[in-house]
Amino acid sequence: MAKKQPPNSGKPWTPADDRELKSLAKGNTPTRVIGLKMGRTEGAVSNHASQIGVSLKPTNQSPYGTSKK
Repeated sequence: MAKKQPPNSGKPWTPADDRELKSLAKGNTPTRVIGLKMGRTEGAVSNHASQIGVSLKPTNQSPYGTSKK
């Protein structure tokens, strides 16, 4: 059985979608959660974010491999 497509899969991104994506990214929301909230795949969110210059990297976490002592 094929995986169910998200509701907005294949639909063009609107300026309102862009604003929501920027807002969620600024709030440090994980890419998977942004996809679920916006009805799009994680890949679609990542691709569109890079196209419009939005970073999805967590801003309030230590870089991977470093720990606080």
